Amino acid sequence: MRTKRKPIAERREADRARAKRAALRALERAKRAAEESGAKLSAWEGEFLGSVEARVETYGKAFRDPEKGAADASLSIRQSVKLKEIVAKAKGKPRRRGFGTG
Repeated sequence: MRTKRKPIAERREADRARAKRAALRALERAKRAAEESGAKLSAWEGEFLGSVEARVETYGKAFRDPEKGAADASLSIRQSVKLKEIVAKAKGKPRRRGFGTG
């Protein structure tokens, strides 16, 4: 028995909602990790987490320019990288420097 597929618009909306929930969970995990470890986040990093969370909750994504990230993503590429850096800082891992500068 075949089931009917949902219309494209409905699937896109479900994908956007899924990306929004994932981004909000990642932001919450980063905040919680920083609080639990006692890591000192800079004022900029704290403001970054708060403002990105507010934009994701309000608009479903935290960036506008389609060149900065995937159309179905809630965080831009750079926002994702910065979020990973904050989590690494909270876990006490050394900061990654880039290609070949390890």
